[in-house]
Amino acid sequence: MAAVLGFLKYLKLRQVWPHEEQDFTPWLAKEENLAALSKELGLELQLEQIEVPVGPYFADILAKDASGRYVVIENQFNKTNHDHLGKLIAYSATLNASVVIWIAEQFTEEHQRAIEWLNERTVEDLSLFAVQPRVFQIDNSNPAVEFHVIERPNELVKSVAMALASGEVSGTRKTQLEFWTEFKKRLLEKKVLMSAQTPRPQYWFDVALGRSNINISNILNTADGKMGIRIYIHSAIADSALEQLMSQKSAIESEIGHQLQWNPNPSNRDKIIALSRDIDLENRNAWPEYIEWLVDMTAKFRAAFMPRAKALEISSQATGPQA
Repeated sequence: MAAVLGFLKYLKLRQVWPHEEQDFTPWLAKEENLAALSKELGLELQLEQIEVPVGPYFADILAKDASGRYVVIENQFNKTNHDHLGKLIAYSATLNASVVIWIAEQFTEEHQRAIEWLNERTVEDLSLFAVQPRVFQIDNSNPAVEFHVIERPNELVKSVAMALASGEVSGTRKTQLEFWTEFKKRLLEKKVLMSAQTPRPQYWFDVALGRSNINISNILNTADGKMGIRIYIHSAIADSALEQLMSQKSAIESEIGHQLQWNPNPSNRDKIIALSRDIDLENRNAWPEYIEWLVDMTAKFRAAFMPRAKALEISSQATGPQA
């Protein structure tokens, strides 16, 4: 008996979202849709605000990644044009963004090349993406969306370029880059995260908790021979958030299976909740065990703190974007 197949057809964006600003942008800003975009980009995006005023114009979406860097997303129906490219650069400069995402139905060759050219020549902390959303339907099924990334930075090359530019490609920075590269690989292999930040030659590797101003920060202290994991709470919400989390101290430590350091540096405005251990980074044979431990702790910290971070009661004045 022959299989009965449906007919696949592609839809215009306006067939699903009649208006870009009123329909598509609010749809994309929803947590599950930003997560789908994040997966394709290899980032972890958290919404900050939609329709952010920048002079007489409005940036469609302002978000943050796991490292707390600002991300500007500009949406465009139909074919790309110079007007949107210019606005995107202006929005990014004004909002101090480190990641720029241009989402458009169709990219012209010159605009695709412009994004590629900027990525090739930018060695600072700036990454640009060109993303084409595709909407398809089988017979009369519900429409489905996939995000096709047509231009992205070569992040490993960018990290090395940044290190070369600062004269820090050898020694400590090289070790950090190698360690975090293996750490990210294992995080994704074990499906602890759908996506993760790009490894960089630095002492930290951040993981988002689904809320601004609080994240997981994995630490590699090469000077003291220690590594660890901590909840990093930015000063904007630190006092209130720490108090609420400390009220659940016993339950959190039970879930993680370790006693934690709660606010070990009370004079600091930013607050941390930490766990650390001694390591010998010169012993490369021990790296798999170190990485496995850190991946396991990341999974436990994320499971324990993510729902609590989302449930924190914080005044709106403390969480607005700092452009």
